[in-house]
Amino acid sequence: MSQQTPQAIRGTQDIFGADAEAFGFVVETFERVRKLYRFRRVEMPVFEKTTVFSRSLGETTDVVSKEMYSFEDRGGESLTLRPEFTAGIARAYLTDGWQQYAPLKVATHGPLFRYERPQKGRYRQFHQIDAEIIGAGEPQADVELLVMADQLLKELGVSDGVTLQLNTLGDGASRDAWRAALIEYFRAHAADLSEDSQDRLERNPLRILDSKDPRDKVFTADAPKIDDFLNDEAQDFFAKVTSGLKAAGVDYVRAPALVRGLDYYRHTAFEFVTDRLGAQGTVLGGGRYDGLMEALGGSATPAVGWAAGIERLAMLVGDKGEGRCEVTVVVEDDRVLSDGIGAVAGLRRAAISAELIATGSPRKRFDKAAKSSTRAILALGWSETGTTTRLRNVDGDTNAIESALAGFAWSGAQG
Repeated sequence: MSQQTPQAIRGTQDIFGADAEAFGFVVETFERVRKLYRFRRVEMPVFEKTTVFSRSLGETTDVVSKEMYSFEDRGGESLTLRPEFTAGIARAYLTDGWQQYAPLKVATHGPLFRYERPQKGRYRQFHQIDAEIIGAGEPQADVELLVMADQLLKELGVSDGVTLQLNTLGDGASRDAWRAALIEYFRAHAADLSEDSQDRLERNPLRILDSKDPRDKVFTADAPKIDDFLNDEAQDFFAKVTSGLKAAGVDYVRAPALVRGLDYYRHTAFEFVTDRLGAQGTVLGGGRYDGLMEALGGSATPAVGWAAGIERLAMLVGDKGEGRCEVTVVVEDDRVLSDGIGAVAGLRRAAISAELIATGSPRKRFDKAAKSSTRAILALGWSETGTTTRLRNVDGDTNAIESALAGFAWSGAQG
């Protein structure tokens, strides 16, 4: 009876070759940049109690109602594979004593899980990079995160064609006044709105503003604007964010339709968007969420953060290749195999990438190396006086190779 080869789960992916190199380049660049900005590395659990996400994301959001992977463990407790990082980091801040480090700058990356329709650059298991500043209520924290994100995209080489869209949601009072005006406005057009927007009208009217449904777009253009409801404090906060971006040399465009539906979001909201990934053009997004800690049962704590999909950034990065080998060591006579193993080990300890070819027909090993993408070939042979070496340069640094092998104890005299 034949066995069927197991297939990958729909909406997941195996990452290999050039795709894996681009993925790794995103993570390595993020790690380097977060160290420049002095963000502390954290590692978060892959699953949490379901209440961590239902309380932070809202029971009625699509993520909680449709997209979370939740299950009961053997003890009957409901657990959820994390759909995002912020809620878990907020939970840890409240439960692990991280308040003592406030203002706390943290960063992380890893897999997340959402049961959503797979599309270009989106998967049910996907990966994100994430940066948060907790316990800092000043607009300078927003500026630092935005400047950090801008530098990250530049160092990834993907900033061309990427635009920072920026908006303010105001403080709590400004947002509440705006929300009430939106409800009143959209009620008058409720019968003509899409089904989703009719459902959101009373509980989440801000989400109607970013609806892509043509039935809603007819009305969103004339909907009340947040600027008409900003008090002096909210205006001053946003002005300090924009002046900080100007001082740092970061360009942006005002995007009044850019919103966050959850009530704990305040002030700054932003997205870095591109037209190179189809309709879903956001590559990095975030905002200030000053009300989240209270939603999780903690005291009022200001916070701001952003996240970006690694797969989507890797698609913009493009082909990074797998990197050329600096030197290939070819053992042309099996009697010098030990020298070949030792030479490769010495080169790698000197931070020179190296491969060893010591199998197959001895006469064809050099040809195999020559057909590879190596930068240099070190051929090892045998004569009556011992090991012979022959270094062929393709386009590498033979001086570095010779320096790394200086003093190496070959089996015999070198020819």
